[in-house]
Amino acid sequence: MTRAYYNEIESFAAQWLRNLIAAGHIAPGDVDERSIEDVRPSDVAGYAQCHWFAGIGIWSAALRGAGWPDARPIWTGSCPCQPFSQGGKGGGFADERHLWPAWFWLIEQCRPRAIAGEQVASSGGVAWLDLVSTDLEGAGYTIGPTDTCAAGFGAPQIRQRLYWVADAAGERRGETGAGGGRSAERAGDGRELGRVADPEVSERGRESSPELDGRGTAEVGGSGVTGRMADAGSLQARRATGPREEDGGRPRGDIAGSGATGFWSSADWLPCRDGKARPVEPGTSPLATRHPGDVGRLRAYGNSLCLPQATEFVRAYKEATP
Repeated sequence: MTRAYYNEIESFAAQWLRNLIAAGHIAPGDVDERSIEDVRPSDVAGYAQCHWFAGIGIWSAALRGAGWPDARPIWTGSCPCQPFSQGGKGGGFADERHLWPAWFWLIEQCRPRAIAGEQVASSGGVAWLDLVSTDLEGAGYTIGPTDTCAAGFGAPQIRQRLYWVADAAGERRGETGAGGGRSAERAGDGRELGRVADPEVSERGRESSPELDGRGTAEVGGSGVTGRMADAGSLQARRATGPREEDGGRPRGDIAGSGATGFWSSADWLPCRDGKARPVEPGTSPLATRHPGDVGRLRAYGNSLCLPQATEFVRAYKEATP
C-alpha cells in the first residue's frame, strides 16, 4: 500500500492526523512529530507524498478532492506564517519559526517532482515568496504563485493567501520566463495557472463579507477531541432538510449578507470583544478558562488551510500538467 508521510510538531494536531487517517478522510500514512530540522532524507525515502507542517491534513484532503491519486508523488507544505503575518511580531526572516531553509534543504536532497505550498498574503509573505522563488528556480524548478481569498470560494471571511506550485518538469516542457528564469504563469496548453477562481466571484465575496481581520477559524471542521473532518455533503443534506430539531427549529447562525455559500452556509457567528463577529463551525465552543481542549482545536483551525480554496488550486495545477 502506498503511504504518505506527515510531519507535524504540534501533538494535538498530530493526533488529529492519526484520527483522520484511521477514518479514511486523508491518505493513509505515518505521522512524524519531530521538528523538520531533525528530519533527514533517508527518513522520507519510499513515500509517494510528503506533507510538511501538515496541520490537520488539509493538503491531503485537497489533493483527494481534486482527483489527485494518493499514489501520485507530491510534496506539500504551509511554512509557519507567524514571522510574516501582520498579526505577528514581525520577526520575518530572523524569526526562529522561519523554517523554509530547513524545508528547502530537504527539497534539494530529495528532488520531488511537484511541490505545493501556501503562505499569508501580507507584504512579509510576498517577500518570503520572493526568497522561495529564487531558491527553487536556482534549483531547477518552475514556480508559479497565485493570490486568492477564501471569500472567492464561498467562505464568510477574507483569509487572503498566496498559493504556489513548483514543478521540476517545467523546463522539459520549454516553459521559460523573462531573463532566463523559468515561470509557471502559463501551463503547457497556454492556460493561466493563477486563475483558479473567478475574479468576479472573488470581488463579490469581498464586498458582501462582514468586517473581518482575515484570521477567522474553522475553515475545515472537527468535532470533539477526535477531530472529525467536516463533510461538505452532510452540510448540503442539512440545508436540504431544513433546521435540525436540536436547534429548536431555527437555522444555525445568521449569515444574511455574508456571501457564505456551500461549505460554510451553516456557520455560526461568534461576537468578539472588538465588536466584530467571526464565523466558526456550528457548535464550536468559545475559548474559555478550564477548557484546555479548545486551545489545541482552535489553534489547529487557525493554522489550517481553506479546503475548497486549496482544492481548486490543486485542480488547476492537475489539469495543466500531464
